Amino acid sequence: MEGIIVRHIEPRDNAAMALIIRNALSEFGANKPGTVYYDDSTDHLYELFLAAPLSEYFVAEKDGVLIGGAGIYPTDALPAGTCELVKMYLSPAARGLGLGRSMINRCMEAAKAKGFQQIYLETMPELKKAVSVYEKFGFTYLPGPMGNSGHNGCDIWMIRKL
Repeated sequence: MEGIIVRHIEPRDNAAMALIIRNALSEFGANKPGTVYYDDSTDHLYELFLAAPLSEYFVAEKDGVLIGGAGIYPTDALPAGTCELVKMYLSPAARGLGLGRSMINRCMEAAKAKGFQQIYLETMPELKKAVSVYEKFGFTYLPGPMGNSGHNGCDIWMIRKL
């Protein structure tokens, strides 16, 4: 991953990350109601994560251009000791470089450091490659959603102990 810098999100990253997220969902036909595609918070990720204790959001950039991001978030109503892996999206230029795996590792390390014992995620079958990566990381399927993410458009729920 030569030349790629991973850092915490800054206010200047909001518009570029929102574009990466929405473009990725459109590309895979997952730009449907009940997903982050329609969340107002997608346009204000810096503020969302700044306001939530125990959350963290990382962005990756190459040559000064944002190419992806991922974070952890203490989603409402999750069981104690559980956070959610959220808004994990890469631009087409970032795929196949191992960046997704690196971002998931970074998020899991941050979750452990903050005292979480497990990490939960919600996704969709349209995002097949992501689902396959989560499986390789040891995420297992759940029969239904946990917590209150507000994303009823997601119908795959997974969890992993840290």
